[in-house]
Amino acid sequence: MKPAEVAEAAQGSVSEPTGEPAREEIDALREATVIEFGAAYCGHCRAAQPLIAGALGAHPGVRHIKVEDGPGRRLGRSFRVKLWPTLIFLRQGQELARLVRPAAQTEIEQALRQIDAAATKGDY
Repeated sequence: MKPAEVAEAAQGSVSEPTGEPAREEIDALREATVIEFGAAYCGHCRAAQPLIAGALGAHPGVRHIKVEDGPGRRLGRSFRVKLWPTLIFLRQGQELARLVRPAAQTEIEQALRQIDAAATKGDY
């Protein structure tokens, strides 16, 4: 994925998985970002979609990048993703929280508050 495509795909919530961006492109993102690793055929991923959408709805400034993961996908391996869905919460390219197979919207909201808390401390 080209850097411009990462920026375009990352504006607000993304409904379809993007191509695989390079780890360097993700590390260069400065704003609060959630990277969602999963697969279209994954039942856990489909079940989590309403929870993720509900939590992100209250955080319109947070970028949401969906990445189709699978064997041989470098980005997922670089984040040591083992189960889907895995949500990585980043600010300034740094991982602040991680959720694997979230079962409740409140879990996602709590992680989003962590990256929002970083924003309120002037970590832009």
